[in-house]
Amino acid sequence: MARRGEPSVLAIVLAGGEGKRLMPLTADRAKPAVPFGGIYRLIDFALSNLANSGFLKMVVLTQYKSHSLDRHVTKTWRMSTMLGNYVAPVPAQQRMGKQWFAGSADAIYQSLNLIHDERPDYVVVVGADHVYRMDFAQMLDQHIESGARASVAAIRQPIELADQFGVIELGAGGDRKIAAFREKPSDPVGLADAPHEVLASMGNYVFDTDALVEAVTADAEHDGSKHDMGGDIIPAFVQSGDAYAYDFRDNDIPGVTERDFGYWRDVGTIDSFYDAHMDLVSIHPIFNLYNYDWPILTDASSYPPAKFVHGASARQGMATGSMISSGTIVSGSVIAGSVLGPNVRVHSFAQVDDSVLMDNVDIGRHCRIRRAIIDKDVHVPAGASIGLDPEEDRARGFTVTDSGITVIGKGTVIEA
Repeated sequence: MARRGEPSVLAIVLAGGEGKRLMPLTADRAKPAVPFGGIYRLIDFALSNLANSGFLKMVVLTQYKSHSLDRHVTKTWRMSTMLGNYVAPVPAQQRMGKQWFAGSADAIYQSLNLIHDERPDYVVVVGADHVYRMDFAQMLDQHIESGARASVAAIRQPIELADQFGVIELGAGGDRKIAAFREKPSDPVGLADAPHEVLASMGNYVFDTDALVEAVTADAEHDGSKHDMGGDIIPAFVQSGDAYAYDFRDNDIPGVTERDFGYWRDVGTIDSFYDAHMDLVSIHPIFNLYNYDWPILTDASSYPPAKFVHGASARQGMATGSMISSGTIVSGSVIAGSVLGPNVRVHSFAQVDDSVLMDNVDIGRHCRIRRAIIDKDVHVPAGASIGLDPEEDRARGFTVTDSGITVIGKGTVIEA
């Protein structure tokens, strides 16, 4: 519960995304449930940011193949009920009729009972599939001070990338009121203080509660709407003069260094997902997982520590430039520039380079793995090579990106 005099806040996490561009990693799970960084799920970043911000009443709206996500949230994110705090996964319930969520705004409209039950002063709405650190309490403070009814978190991006984002254009008054919100414009206008940059929406919002309820209710009655927060709700607030931008550059996070200040990454494609992992294992990563002043929280597994075995000259278990999770055994094999999830086995004389191996992957003897992402519960038979020949990988039914990243889906059976 909020302390006397403090505003009460309900956080809504939009986690129903299908994540088609991450296939096959999303073939069996929602995008926010995709493992990341060895031990995390993508949703852990949004939930950690909210928890670290002091917003401890959260609902997670789910829809697409949500079992894995629901289970993770239920098992991992448990708050003290004594103080009325909670993280609750809420699947689509068809409360407004026999239809599923038609968009992010419709998801909130169909879940208005959650807002009515909690009766918060403000609602924070965030996406569930980006990698970043953010103190939403600072954004709320600006929202209240500005008198806005809706605030949009914005990150500065090079103007040449404007056609990849929803772009915010500010008015001439210098008060951060949004004059226009344009979806992927081909003729962007640079910022007054940085003509080579634009403000791109991060998909994170703060609303006065009554304003959000009114907006999604009106949107639900509009037959021509796509019922999308960025495409429909925010433009409506802009039109009425009630929307303000929050510059992510102003967000001050404890423990953040000059190198990772302002880091925000959309890992919505296989290549961006892979690149984010390769950053984690670089000597000086841009995103620092080891910031204990603003920790990324997740389930602390009961696996034993990672182990490296065999010391013979031709059979040494070793890893360099890599992140190795609990329960993993590197047995007489060499790991370089890779991220290994929990309970992975890499057997003797195998070599794994620049790859991401998720939970319970088993790599047989004499295997060669390079620039690959291997999802959970895959056994790679002895002597197999993955990632060395893209055409051969495609012929075997694996996904291979244009940049040459080979992806093997969860539980794939690989013939010897």
